[in-house]
Amino acid sequence: MTIDKSISSFFSLAIITLTIVGLVYGKALLIPFALAVMVWFLLNALANFIQRLTNGKWIIPNWISLTMSLLIMLGLLVLVIEMISRNIGEVIETAPMYQKNIEVLFGDLLESFGLEKLPSMMELAKQVDIKSALSRVAGSLTVIAGNTGIILIYVIFLLLEQRSMESKLDALFREPGRRTKIHQILSEIQKDIEAYIAIKTLLSIATGLLSYIILIYIGVDYSEFWAFLIFLLNYIPTIGSLIATIFPALLALIQFESFTSSLIVFVSIALIQFIIGNIIEPKMMGRSLNLSALVVLLSLALWGSIWGVVGMFLCVPLTVILMIIFTNFEKTRPIAVMLSANGKIDKIR
Repeated sequence: MTIDKSISSFFSLAIITLTIVGLVYGKALLIPFALAVMVWFLLNALANFIQRLTNGKWIIPNWISLTMSLLIMLGLLVLVIEMISRNIGEVIETAPMYQKNIEVLFGDLLESFGLEKLPSMMELAKQVDIKSALSRVAGSLTVIAGNTGIILIYVIFLLLEQRSMESKLDALFREPGRRTKIHQILSEIQKDIEAYIAIKTLLSIATGLLSYIILIYIGVDYSEFWAFLIFLLNYIPTIGSLIATIFPALLALIQFESFTSSLIVFVSIALIQFIIGNIIEPKMMGRSLNLSALVVLLSLALWGSIWGVVGMFLCVPLTVILMIIFTNFEKTRPIAVMLSANGKIDKIR
């Protein structure tokens, strides 16, 4: 018995180790596919929303609602790519002006402390090569745009595969009881992930739109780009909101050479983030995800260290999937309890 238990523990450890190694070294292949799966969930959520718009008066076929949601997604993608390309070009052109403003800000800051005679600080300001940094960012975005094509191909094949998925599962699991349980687990995963992605997307749009109004009113350059960045970063738990608040505030500081304008931008966007993230979002999400806040933070660090920024975006959906799977197997059920917010988990029977 002891030997069997040791062998079982060894194989479990070996599987975990191989999984982590595969996630790290196979990320070039896995990251586009994982993003495609999240887009697939979002498309299904959007398709379900389109079907609900009819109020039951007439039923839109599933393939039509999926096609409509895919066309909407592609249209938005084209608009985003056009906006990013245009803004990056404009920022690179105005980079010398921003660099000059940084030098002036450093000079004013040093002068306010009576340190204007320290040339090293001024030289440091001059060494900040904004144009070069923005060019590197543009190169990174080009790589992401290249992966977008691969992601779209994965999404299309996932949409084609989902029609035959149920019949494949029926053929794979012959025993009725086990087949029913597998269907229920997958249905639970799909329901929770779709709900999370739909609500998070809606609230991220609201956050980006309200921030855009604030930035336009204040007159911050490239407001639409910053609003889009705020929308994206809102998917990253905890630190995403902080980063999304700091970036526009820094640009306002450089653009207006005024700490007051920068503070107004920071406080306004932070207030929007706080109201939506801490008051509205918990009410809309409810306790459906039932994830511990500490677990979310740890999963953010874990997936971020494995897959970088993409891992931060995907940390909550991936943790939800793991929790649902762990809940429905006796050996892993204690892990699900530890992942939950209140220790109460519902096992699918």
